[in-house]
Amino acid sequence: MQNPADPQQPLLSDQERGVPSAAPAAASPRTARPGEPGAGASAWSGLLVSGAVGAACLALGSTVPGLSAMLVAVLLGALWRNLLPVPAALEPGIAIAAKRVLRWGVVLLGLQLSLPAILALGPGVLVVAVAAVVLTFFATLALGRVLKVDSELTLLIASGFSICGAAAVAGVQGAVRASQEKVAAAVALVVLFGTLMIPLMPALVALLGLGPGDAGTLIGGATHEVAQVVAAGGIAGGAMVLAVAVPVKLARVLLMAPVVAGVSLAQRRKGGAPKAGQKRPPLVPLFVLGFVAMVLVATTGWVPAPALDAAKLLQQFLLATAMFALGLGVHVKSLVKLGGRPVVLGALSTLVIFGVVLLGIALGGGAIA
Repeated sequence: MQNPADPQQPLLSDQERGVPSAAPAAASPRTARPGEPGAGASAWSGLLVSGAVGAACLALGSTVPGLSAMLVAVLLGALWRNLLPVPAALEPGIAIAAKRVLRWGVVLLGLQLSLPAILALGPGVLVVAVAAVVLTFFATLALGRVLKVDSELTLLIASGFSICGAAAVAGVQGAVRASQEKVAAAVALVVLFGTLMIPLMPALVALLGLGPGDAGTLIGGATHEVAQVVAAGGIAGGAMVLAVAVPVKLARVLLMAPVVAGVSLAQRRKGGAPKAGQKRPPLVPLFVLGFVAMVLVATTGWVPAPALDAAKLLQQFLLATAMFALGLGVHVKSLVKLGGRPVVLGALSTLVIFGVVLLGIALGGGAIA
């Protein structure tokens, strides 16, 4: 019998949720991947449903100012899973959307980064961005231990809140192989708190009387998702604030690769030698290397602006699709078992990154717009 106070135990077993046990490795989900021999129509049906909902959420988010398409997608998936039956024929495609589609979205995120644009921020702003990631990451890990939150969930929350939201959660999940339910819970928290920042950030900028440079540094340095930075920066001051906020945010995104590598290395040392027939997670997951490759491609300046705009739209669509699929992995029983401690952890992590960035600005680390 599980001890619900033990943070190291899984949230709920498959048997407790009434889910059949996972198939053995020989029958991995790769057999259902579209385009491969043996892939059935069921994989395509699940992908098409996830894609349709993702597209609808993206369209809704573009028409309603401040509305997070990813938050809507996660909530819709969770509501469907817990209120209505999900046809078994959709499950293979949903599994692919929650993992492989999400990873392709992370890869394409790299095309939004250009190293010269980030370096042009100057050393002070870069120090603030690095400090925001490093201090928030380790502070969240420490707070998670104090609050007795599940260790893997704490790690996912720490990465999402300190680096770049859902993309960072996916990156770390690829290194530690956390369950889909923990990934969905972390994503839901980071998207929720990031969405709350959209109206709060402009209000804080006005309250503190920050100029465009400092306002952009605060919004880009403390807001969780790139899309949320764009929304908050647009409200706070438009083009002048966004010219700083987006590069500052992307400087944080760039740190995803070294953080994932560090997490993977720490997990290897903690876990010791693998058991017979068991494979270690890769030091840097392949899709994270793809993200780095896309950063280098964007840095060359060879990709025309229309292609970059199309890739950005595709990346947003892939993430919205994946968020809906992750929402379908949320079970009310598991959320009830989580209790309020992960929510408190998310709130504290948000306060930490606020404090770090505000301190950096006070010490002269704000950008000059």
